[in-house]
Amino acid sequence: MPRNKKIEFPGESDFRLLKQLCEVHAPSGEEFAMKEFLLSHISKAKKSWKTQPVIIHGEDEFQDCLLLKFGKPRTAIFAHLDSIGFTVRYFNQLLPIGSPEAEMGTKLVGHDSKGPIECELEYDKENHAFYRFGRSIDRGTSLTYKIDFRETKQYIQSAYLDNRLGVYVALKVAETLKDGVIAFSCWEEHGGGSVPYLAKYMHEQWGLRQAIIADITWVSDGVEPGKGAAISMRDRNIPRKKFVNRIIEIAQKNKLEFQLEVEGMGSSDGRELQTSAYPFDWCFVGAPQQNPHTPHERVHKHDIKSMIALYEKLMKEL
Repeated sequence: MPRNKKIEFPGESDFRLLKQLCEVHAPSGEEFAMKEFLLSHISKAKKSWKTQPVIIHGEDEFQDCLLLKFGKPRTAIFAHLDSIGFTVRYFNQLLPIGSPEAEMGTKLVGHDSKGPIECELEYDKENHAFYRFGRSIDRGTSLTYKIDFRETKQYIQSAYLDNRLGVYVALKVAETLKDGVIAFSCWEEHGGGSVPYLAKYMHEQWGLRQAIIADITWVSDGVEPGKGAAISMRDRNIPRKKFVNRIIEIAQKNKLEFQLEVEGMGSSDGRELQTSAYPFDWCFVGAPQQNPHTPHERVHKHDIKSMIALYEKLMKEL
């Protein structure tokens, strides 16, 4: 794909917001903490945004999801709020939330009725997960990776860049977005469930029929770090080719750097759009990461910049 002029972050010199997002404890089923963080952040940040959004949320209708509606929307950005992790079972046992990939000794954190928790992950000979801690932990407590946010000249590395980076990109796009919807969804890492009712609302209220999935993909033999965000032509699911071609054409016309991804595994909020009762076109557009679902996910800064630039242009021209 074409290499182009240097992409800059308008008005931002660091990743403090991304670090804060990664530090929020919000595994699948507990997205309320992330929703509360976003509502607080948006109430302050929106004062400098070019368009003031309508903020839509509510326990009865939207559970822990959040919608931002800008102007006269034609396209929605979907970014899931949840992360992978573990649930405490019985006798020190842990059940996975999503598909965590962590080594023995990984630090896990959480909070139960007795107070804060920082424990270690262990496995038995059958690869069943357990925690090691100085006391028993309340059953049903969720545990997530302890955050060690690292920044170098070229890379950001931390647990939960999937998908706090997708949320970060959506918030950066919100700064200049004129027309569109940003949908912060739930449960993506553990089977989904929120996207169909969000799609129903957006289709019935505003006639929306197209979406971009702001999520994080993998570095692979065909997608490399530092060469731009990936436009996914397919994963386990197959989006409509006409819509994917439009996205590629917009990127090419604007000389934006990107990589084309073709995979047979993996899924996203796009799957739920495709299987919903509403005629949504969708495409996954995201930065590639190394070490997925581990405490050491790593993304090249250039690919973050590329992802923001792609989303800004796509939301204007789709």
